[in-house]
Amino acid sequence: MDGQQSTPDDVYTHGHHESVVRAHAARTAENSASFVLPHLVPGLRVLDVGCGPGSITCDFAVLAAPGEVLGLDRSEDVVAQARALAEDRGVENVSFAVGNVYDLDLEDESFDVVHAHQVLQHLTDPVAALREMRRVAKPGGIVAVRDADFHGMSWFPEIAELAEWMELYQRIARRNGAEPDAGRRLVSWMQEAGFTDVAPSSSNWLYATPQQRTWQARVWSERVLHSAFAEQAIAYGFAERADLERIAAGWHRWGSSSDGWFLIPNGEVIGRA
Repeated sequence: MDGQQSTPDDVYTHGHHESVVRAHAARTAENSASFVLPHLVPGLRVLDVGCGPGSITCDFAVLAAPGEVLGLDRSEDVVAQARALAEDRGVENVSFAVGNVYDLDLEDESFDVVHAHQVLQHLTDPVAALREMRRVAKPGGIVAVRDADFHGMSWFPEIAELAEWMELYQRIARRNGAEPDAGRRLVSWMQEAGFTDVAPSSSNWLYATPQQRTWQARVWSERVLHSAFAEQAIAYGFAERADLERIAAGWHRWGSSSDGWFLIPNGEVIGRA
């Protein structure tokens, strides 16, 4: 998730450790929101919910210029990073604010495109969030969401610590009231939220080159040891520090495998308001 939006009761499994934000900042409109690009034309008003450090949001702003683009995230620190990115890139038609997807401080029917990337999987009530996103979409506008499906992930070699990581992630996320296998549920959630015109698709992230494997292994080994994932694993009694160190070492072992492969499937849905 680029940046979670929630009620105060929602717990973000990843948190905002530097390793998490760094991973989110590597996302672009091309590699993480290609299904939205055919719907972006100059002059549209775009809302990016859970914008994180703003890398996708700024890409949208370039494509929608001179249209106005607004990125929302619940973390003030991450919003500050997004603003800094926009300034560095010289993107002037984008703004960022702290916001809550369950209660958007925005007028009804005010955006042509409402987008949320890796957000719904972290919410205790994704359907309520979709209803709120639908409220602020103009008639004929779109709500576009994309989420990973953790149980759909696959990897090689079959390293035991990665299987342990998956089991631990599932336990933590579900303890938080979230749904880590969100990708396969997006159509159902959209329908429950009142969308009748729903277009599903899917796309993958693949880490299989030496550079990709090194990056993915480093990011996740750091997250296992230092992010909110680690804090929650220990606080919930699901793991001890030695367990996390073993899992992090497993990630590095996978990353050093010359034939390593890690595939992350993502569900995508566009609903028309």
